[in-house]
Amino acid sequence: MGERPLSPHLGIYRFWYTMATSIMHRLSGLALAFGLIVLAWWLTALANGETAYLTALDWLALWPVKVLLFGLLAAFLYHLACGLRHLALDADLGFEKQQARRGAWLTWGVAVIAIGVFGYLLFCPVGLRP
Repeated sequence: MGERPLSPHLGIYRFWYTMATSIMHRLSGLALAFGLIVLAWWLTALANGETAYLTALDWLALWPVKVLLFGLLAAFLYHLACGLRHLALDADLGFEKQQARRGAWLTWGVAVIAIGVFGYLLFCPVGLRP
């Protein structure tokens, strides 16, 4: 055995975009855990009456908070796209090397398009509203 490791690790594998997809899936899950705290704070403000809710809205209207909310939106949509990919993998679809790579690119593409569409609809002042 000698120099061989007991189990594979990052030092053995060449970094590939399928690996980046998996790592980003985990990081987006961590971001969503933080986003749950923001959501709980907003819901608590909503339950505590008009004054608390208006204070929360004032905070949520600040541009750094909007950047944070956009990041949470991006994390949610990316995590959703990866979750759909994992559902396909659970159905025994996309395990071949070429299919796995195509699925990773598709995940990134769907996420980027969804982030663009929903980001525009939620954060642009006029959006597509009549």
